[in-house]
Amino acid sequence: MKASEKESLLNFVSRLADGLGQTLGRFCEIVVHDFDSPESSIIAIANGSLTGREVGDTLDALGFQLLKNNPPTDLLNYRAKTKDGKELRSSSIFLRDEKGHIFGALCINVDVSGLLKAQEWLQEALGAASTTIDERFEHSVDEVLETLIQNAISSIGKNTADMTREDKVAIVAYLENKGAFLIRYSVERVAELLGMTKYTIYNYLDEIRKKQEVGEIEAAKTH
Repeated sequence: MKASEKESLLNFVSRLADGLGQTLGRFCEIVVHDFDSPESSIIAIANGSLTGREVGDTLDALGFQLLKNNPPTDLLNYRAKTKDGKELRSSSIFLRDEKGHIFGALCINVDVSGLLKAQEWLQEALGAASTTIDERFEHSVDEVLETLIQNAISSIGKNTADMTREDKVAIVAYLENKGAFLIRYSVERVAELLGMTKYTIYNYLDEIRKKQEVGEIEAAKTH
């Protein structure tokens, strides 16, 4: 590759670095290295405040290692860290001549420190809850009632046609405990789904509430 061709390619990549830097913003540093001058390899840099470097600065230790070993592939999405503790995600894309020798590189460094802190906060916030509550955020009272009824039926694990009287009493008890019968017309809807009359539902409710009252009285006697 002729010197003019190398220079032309480095000029193009330098313009590309400037465009990427302006597009991606200050948390993304774009650097172009000319490996023919390793001690002043940086010929273009966008958002250099991320690492504090500028045009004319040297290759870093990794750069000299790469220059020495001529890696066969680009280095993509690796972790790096600045002197002041910024966490980076970096990639180095190499410019090669016709023999495969590296003569330059386009390096991208993205500051992910803020994202990592946000991730840590999210993990802590999501893990802070000690219990899980099944809250569906229904939009209407009809949805609320349907959710409660379906949960009650699922708790029995049978088709309604196969349910015994005890199963149906258990469903009514479940719904009573969940406050379903505070909803107007709930008795009629439950009766319809269970294939019963609403009067049977009322009888079950009376039975359940009497047992609850007895239980409350017995509990009070023990205190």
